[in-house]
Amino acid sequence: MITINTKTYQNPLFVFALESEAGSHFDKDNKVFVGVGKVNATYHLTKAIAKYQPDIIINLGTAGSTVFDRGSVVCCTAFIQRDMEVSALGFAKFETPFENSAIILNNGIELPNFPIGICGTGDQFEMEHNNHEYNVIEMEAYALAKVANLENIPFLALKYISDGADGNAVDDWTTEVKRASEALSKALAR
Repeated sequence: MITINTKTYQNPLFVFALESEAGSHFDKDNKVFVGVGKVNATYHLTKAIAKYQPDIIINLGTAGSTVFDRGSVVCCTAFIQRDMEVSALGFAKFETPFENSAIILNNGIELPNFPIGICGTGDQFEMEHNNHEYNVIEMEAYALAKVANLENIPFLALKYISDGADGNAVDDWTTEVKRASEALSKALAR
């Protein structure tokens, strides 16, 4: 059970890409480790929804940002598929062809007292971020938010900023991922 913005959810599902992002802080909760990338995220979340039948999906993990400070926790309320690029066929940047949906998926619960981010999800580790359409960079949340939206399950995404999405991102992430689980647990007041 967890209370988010005065609403109590009886059966939350915590979703992480990697076990290292959870640490031991979520051992007593329903959780799933989806692996890295959008396909893994979609597949494993779909299976977990069938198994646990959650009343809220809470995605916790690490991300890069050139805007938010390293070590901060950002609440992502909007999601972009940053590697969807078919403009040569006449589609807008980030638009999924033949799918009548908005380019930006607005499907995240907003938590007060947290900075709000627009999450750019893609299947590459971004080290030279220079795109102003999104300010949080990671590899799973768009897929998770989309599945939650399609299944009509409330979705919350909190991202621990582990790196600056720059040339130091790999080294920074390796160090900071160890701090993520504690910071994310504290963010949920657990």
